[in-house]
Amino acid sequence: MSLLSGQSPAPLSGQVWAFRSDTSSAHNLLMIAIGIQLALMLPSLAALVLDDRLLNGVSVWSKPLKFQASLIMMLGTLAVLLPQIETTSRNGWGVWIACLVAAMTATGEILYITLQAARGRASHFNSETQIEGLAYSLMGIGAALLVLSSLVLGLYLLTRPAADASRGLQLGGGWGLVLGSILTLITAFALGSGQIGGPGHWVGGVRSDAGGLMLFGWSRSGGDLRVPHFFATHIMQALPILGVLLEAIAPRLLIPGLFAGSLFSIAVVAGTFIQAVMGRPFL
Repeated sequence: MSLLSGQSPAPLSGQVWAFRSDTSSAHNLLMIAIGIQLALMLPSLAALVLDDRLLNGVSVWSKPLKFQASLIMMLGTLAVLLPQIETTSRNGWGVWIACLVAAMTATGEILYITLQAARGRASHFNSETQIEGLAYSLMGIGAALLVLSSLVLGLYLLTRPAADASRGLQLGGGWGLVLGSILTLITAFALGSGQIGGPGHWVGGVRSDAGGLMLFGWSRSGGDLRVPHFFATHIMQALPILGVLLEAIAPRLLIPGLFAGSLFSIAVVAGTFIQAVMGRPFL
């Protein structure tokens, strides 16, 4: 029996876990982009061990690896959610262009970040040369387009669901992509503008990634604008997972549960943003 609704939970092999295979050209674009990220991750891991050069107090390969992992997760989320869009729309130009933009911008971004790591140069907040300044500006535009492509796919999920879509995955995915995209753009603008604490992600504290929070590298001596940006971005995964769990455990609570999850997500992003602006470390 369901814990909250009194109904029997849906079987794991049923509609809730409708991670159907998708061979559309849009899906293939995302798979190619994920493959490129994986292909770059392996040498980056080897270089992390073999290359002792530092940038901002940490390995020059730290940033490429974090971005490769993050972009694989983002592109993988889009690939998982794509089959929840009804077939005609999924095979149409709108979805295809959104996936093409996502694949191209993610690939371009990681190629530049990896190249700069190999050169021992910063990829972000680096305008020391004209080319690096131009590349950083283009990377910012590409990142915005990448997030907007997720927003478009979220709207497709909400307005053009597949007839046999998992309601938890479709609604959680749609809400997650739309809300996550909006908050990601807002936090990215605050992060990239340099208007809070000057250029860089630090607000007060030691302007170095050395001694940062394990795995994440967030500052432990001052505020770090990467924290709210991280939570905003991963709403795209959190709400679909919440939707799947609610559909399996308490289907009657799907809508109110997703609504509460959305409000909680907004509160986390707002709270960590205020914390960072005040110059206080996350942990």
